[in-house]
Amino acid sequence: MLNLWTFIFLCFLHLSSFNVVLGAVGDSLVSENPFTPKASVIRYWNKEIRREITKTHFLLSKVSPLTAVDSASFSKLAAQNDLASHLPSFCSSAKLFCFPDLSPSLEKHPKDERFAVYSNMNFSNYGTDRLAGVDSFKNYSEDSNIVVDSFHRYSRDSTGHKEQFANYASEGNVVDQNFHSYAASATGGSGNFNNYNREVNNPNLRFSSYGDDSNGHGQTFTQYTENANAGNGQSFSSYGKNGNGVPNDFSSYGKGANVIGSGFSGYGEAANGANDSFTSYGFDSNAPQNTFKSYGDGGNAAVNTFSSYRDQSNVGDDSFQSYAKNSNGEKVDFSNYGQSFNEGTDKFTGYGQGAVGQSIGFKIYGRNSTFKDYAKKEGIVFGRYNNGSSSETAQVKGGSSAVNKWVEPGKFFREKLLKQGTVMPMPDIKDKMPVRSFLPRTIVSKLPFSSSKIGELKRIFHAGDNSTLETVMLDALKECERAPSPGESKRCVGSAEDMIDFATSVLGRNVEVRTTENVKGSKQNIKIGSVKGINGGKVTKSVSCHQSLYPYLLYYCHSVPEVRVYEADILDPKSLEKINHGVAICHLDTSSWSSNHGAFLALGSGPGRIEVCHWIFENDMTWTISDS
Repeated sequence: MLNLWTFIFLCFLHLSSFNVVLGAVGDSLVSENPFTPKASVIRYWNKEIRREITKTHFLLSKVSPLTAVDSASFSKLAAQNDLASHLPSFCSSAKLFCFPDLSPSLEKHPKDERFAVYSNMNFSNYGTDRLAGVDSFKNYSEDSNIVVDSFHRYSRDSTGHKEQFANYASEGNVVDQNFHSYAASATGGSGNFNNYNREVNNPNLRFSSYGDDSNGHGQTFTQYTENANAGNGQSFSSYGKNGNGVPNDFSSYGKGANVIGSGFSGYGEAANGANDSFTSYGFDSNAPQNTFKSYGDGGNAAVNTFSSYRDQSNVGDDSFQSYAKNSNGEKVDFSNYGQSFNEGTDKFTGYGQGAVGQSIGFKIYGRNSTFKDYAKKEGIVFGRYNNGSSSETAQVKGGSSAVNKWVEPGKFFREKLLKQGTVMPMPDIKDKMPVRSFLPRTIVSKLPFSSSKIGELKRIFHAGDNSTLETVMLDALKECERAPSPGESKRCVGSAEDMIDFATSVLGRNVEVRTTENVKGSKQNIKIGSVKGINGGKVTKSVSCHQSLYPYLLYYCHSVPEVRVYEADILDPKSLEKINHGVAICHLDTSSWSSNHGAFLALGSGPGRIEVCHWIFENDMTWTISDS
């Protein structure tokens, strides 16, 4: 005799073989297996909102693609806390953002190698004890979505050996790379990284024990993370420690980068005759965050040069701690330091403490007030020190023309431009996040979602300590846990049902969700066609939902009071052909916005004095009360 659960399971299999009609939609029917995540969302929408969802509705494209059987299976594994052991199949089936698990490489490379196209590999014991020769990597992990590379014991104990990396992980999205024990105890030879992580998104690059105990093994980084976007950036730990006569050159480091951080710890510590040069460091970048700790401490006869440091950048923070401490005959030179058009912060502590025969020179130094411990020390020379206002510093680089250069044309605009016939620039509205899907509520409700549970989340999604994925998850969790602003309601949602719940809790059940139709017109001039004001163009409130980077599709949704929402046909200004249908939102109350908000840099004025409009970017959305 069949027990009850066996009977239910057989009934489930029987029903899952049929397509069940879920509801009429205009002239078409939405047919879906009733046990799939999509069917569940359709039923939920039809129950909670006062109209049936269309088959091609934007929101349905975000719903989990899991089959009925897979959804039930993974839901059971989540309940049993056993998803981690099935992560590859879970990520693939549910269309999630997961990092590949790199197993140790057993490949041996006893002679010179020329890699033309290579990606996502774990190299262990590569080039150890190599005598002379050249290893070159060309187009390494190029133009990839998720880049995970690991080099262990690279060129260790080599003699006269050269390494060349050209076009390393350029134009990648979410890059995680680790060089551990790079060129340790190497003698002679050199390494060159050219076009390293150019135009990448979310880089996390770690060099541990880099060039330690080496003798005359030079390293050159050219075009390092140029035009990169938003990441913890670069970490150099124990770089050139105990090295002898090691020349390192960073050229065009972080040029044009956006919100990138660099951490140099133990750089050149106890080195003898080191020669390190940073040229065009952080030039024309936005909000760089750089930390130098124990830099050149205990060094002997070393030369460190920073030329064009953070020149023309926008704000940002630099911290130099324990720089050249207890060194002997060390020369440190900063030329054209910190000539930002918008003031940042620089902090120098323990600089040159206990040093003997030290030479420090600053030429054309930006505004700073943290030189208290050593400004009167012998051997420190300031060529031109700007200690005036931030506006005076800005004038050095040509005044107000630089103020809005970090705000893309068309990203913010005034409401009066939303009228037929207006020609205006459109920013790049393309979604740069990895493609992901919502999880079914039956699964996401069983997963931890708290920064206090990061250990468990790391186990589930196979995130290593200090990895990019760990940082990605923590950043999202902390933003979700942030207290709402005054008058704001907010919620992070990982399922379509949770998004529907939040939107209806703020706006009621008579709601609609809108987004811009496509990305055509991005980064070019457009012409506005017919314009329609939602709810007759009356002042209303909305719920805006923006993507957060996370393993599954996660949206940060928040209430936005006092707005007007518009739909507009977007035309090619020459052919007048309709190329897009855009959704724009105009914020009427900007009184709580920061005075440094990009909108005010672009448009002028300040908080509470003007309205600010922007387009809804690809895959973002805004919920409003329905017109019908």
